[in-house]
Amino acid sequence: MSVDPDMGTELSESRRRFYLGFIYGIGAVITGALSVPAFMYLFFPPKTQKASEWVDATDLSKLTDNAPEEVVFRRNRVDGWKVTSEKATAWVVKKGPDQVVAFSPQCTHLGCAYHWDDASHTFVCPCHTSAFAIDGKVLSGPAPRALDRFAVKIDNGKVQLGPLERVS
Repeated sequence: MSVDPDMGTELSESRRRFYLGFIYGIGAVITGALSVPAFMYLFFPPKTQKASEWVDATDLSKLTDNAPEEVVFRRNRVDGWKVTSEKATAWVVKKGPDQVVAFSPQCTHLGCAYHWDDASHTFVCPCHTSAFAIDGKVLSGPAPRALDRFAVKIDNGKVQLGPLERVS
């Protein structure tokens, strides 16, 4: 049996072309798959979603005058495309029929959680013994300033909390 030397060369060159085409094709598919997310990120950035700054915290009718109450509520946080719902708390004090004050739950000294002490009628931070009056002012301890407050509005009997306002 005789083998044509020209046919063997032609067969190996077409096989080589096939393998090179296959390898380049796989490279093109991988490049395309990786470039689509990059293209979407660069030319179609996430829309700046503004989470609602005002959230319902509690009913006004549930609050007692001059009796601080820790209220738990849910607030949405937006980070790029990701929107997460997180639990938050605030100390709410009803001052009158349509007047409410809401304090951040962290001490202004080092951010510890404080609590209301009925016996002394003060907010007390157990970490470093800071004490705050019912209006948030510093009574004693290392706390450098009054308690931070949430913006508050009342809408249809609901107490709504807005952005946190740092008190100087």
